[in-house]
Amino acid sequence: MGRRLDPSRKEKRGPGRKARKQRGAEVELARFLPPGESGPARPGPAPRCRFGPTCVMLFFCKTSVLFFVLRGSLGEDDSEEEEEEEMAEAARGQKTGQKEEEGPDLQLNLDIDEQFKLLLAVRGSLMVFLPAEPPDLHIIHQRIKGNMEVLQDFGAKREEGHTRQEYLALLRRDMAAYYSYSDFLLMKLMDIFPLPELVNFLEANEVPRPVTIRTNTLKTRRRDLAQALINRGVNLDPLGKWSKTGLVIYDSSVPIGATPEYLAGHYMLQGASSLLPVMALAPQENERILDMCCAPGGKTSYIAQLMKNTGMILANDSNAERLHSVVGNLHRLGVTNAVVSNCDGRQFPKVLGGFDRVLLDAPCSGTGVISKDPAVKTNKDEKDILRCAHLQKELILSAIDSVNAASETGGYVVYCTCSIMVEENEWVVDYALKKRNVRLVATGLDFGKEGFTRFKDRRFHPSLKSTRRFYPHTHNMDGFFIAKFKKFSNAIPQAQTGNPVLELG
Repeated sequence: MGRRLDPSRKEKRGPGRKARKQRGAEVELARFLPPGESGPARPGPAPRCRFGPTCVMLFFCKTSVLFFVLRGSLGEDDSEEEEEEEMAEAARGQKTGQKEEEGPDLQLNLDIDEQFKLLLAVRGSLMVFLPAEPPDLHIIHQRIKGNMEVLQDFGAKREEGHTRQEYLALLRRDMAAYYSYSDFLLMKLMDIFPLPELVNFLEANEVPRPVTIRTNTLKTRRRDLAQALINRGVNLDPLGKWSKTGLVIYDSSVPIGATPEYLAGHYMLQGASSLLPVMALAPQENERILDMCCAPGGKTSYIAQLMKNTGMILANDSNAERLHSVVGNLHRLGVTNAVVSNCDGRQFPKVLGGFDRVLLDAPCSGTGVISKDPAVKTNKDEKDILRCAHLQKELILSAIDSVNAASETGGYVVYCTCSIMVEENEWVVDYALKKRNVRLVATGLDFGKEGFTRFKDRRFHPSLKSTRRFYPHTHNMDGFFIAKFKKFSNAIPQAQTGNPVLELG
C-alpha cells in the first residue's frame, strides 16, 4: 500500500484554482476597458451613475406611448449637490420654454399647442416623461351649456370684447371634442339645426335606435307573430299607429335573428325608417316595380308583401356581392314575384323601362345613421358629400327615365337617402325638377319634418315642402329623407345641353 496523504501537511504551491480563474477573468476584462481604467478597485461606496447605466424614457403623445432606452455612462458624480443643481437648472429651462438640443439619436420637440406637457421624474435609473391630464369632459360639457345660453341671448349675456363668431368657434371646437366629430361635419350640422336642436341630435346619435322588425304578412299576421315571440321571452310592442306590420323589440331572452319564426320567414329585421319609402311608394297589385338599389332586400320584400306576390318586381343592385343577401332574404320570406339583376342603375333606361313605379334608395354619406356607424363622425369630408351628390343626380334622372308617365295606376318615383345633408337631398330633388318633366306630390306620410325650401343663400322650389325629413332625436329612428315625384311626360326637355350633373344646384 502507498502512503496516505495528509492534507494538513500539504504545502501551498501558488494560487488555487478559484484564484486562477478570477485572475484570468480580470485579464480578459482588461482587454475591453479603455486605458487607465484597468487599475485596482478603490475602496468606498459603489460608483453612482447620474441616470444609471440604462435610462428608460416614456414619451406620451396623444394616441401612443413611445419608449426610448438611452445608454448612460458609468462616470461618477463629484457630489449630490452638483446633480441637484443641474436638475434644477433643467427644470428652470423647461419652465421658460427653453428647448435643448439632444444628440442625433434622440430629439424631442416640445410644442405647447399639442395640449400636453412633459413632467420629468427621475427615480434611480428610471426617467419618465409623464403626460398632462386628459381634457375634462365635464368641464367641456359645462362650457358648451354656458356658451349656448349666451348665444341664445347674446346681447344681454355676452362678455365685452368678444364677438358672436368667437363664441360659435369655441362652441364648435368644444362640441367636436366632446362628441368626437370632425370640424367639417360639425359645421355642416350647425348649418342644418338650431343650436338647442343640434345638441339633441348629437346626444341621440350616442344611443342606438330600437330594434324593429317587420311582419311578413305573406306568411303570418302581426298578432300571431307577436304572441309567438312573447312565448319565447321577447318583450315587444307595436311600432306605432303609422305602421300595421312593425314591431319594436325592447329585450329578448333569445337571439332575435335566429328564432324559428325568423328562419321560417315570418319577419324581417328592418329599421323603422326604411319602412317609410315603401309606404310612400304605395305599390299596387299587378304593377311593374323597379327597386333600383335593392340590397339587402328589405324594401323589395316589403313591396312584394304589399303587392301580395302579384305583378313583377325587378330588384337591381350594382354590387354583385350584396345580391347574395337579397336572394337569400327573398327565398326565406317567400317572395315569388321578384327578379334579381346586377346592372349599373345609371344605365338602366337603356336596358329596360316602362315601369309603373320606381324606388331609388340612393347611396349616400350615411350621416343619418351615425348611431350604427360612428366612423361617419370623422371620415367624411366635402369631397365625399359632393361625390355622393353627383352620383345621386345621375341615378335620379335614370330612375325618372325608367318610369312610364302614361301608366294607368302609377308614374311615380320615390327618392330617399339615409343622409341629412342638404346637398344629397333638397339639392338633388331641386335639380331633378329642373331637368325632367316631374313634379313633387305628397308622400302620404302624416309625420316628419318638411324639407328645406331655403338653405343659407340657396332657394329651392316651393314644392319641396312636401318632402319629408326624419331625425333620431325627434322620431327615434334613423335620419332619413323622402321625396315622391309624379312624372307627367315621357319627353325629355330639349333645353338641357352638356353635362349639367356637374352643377351643384
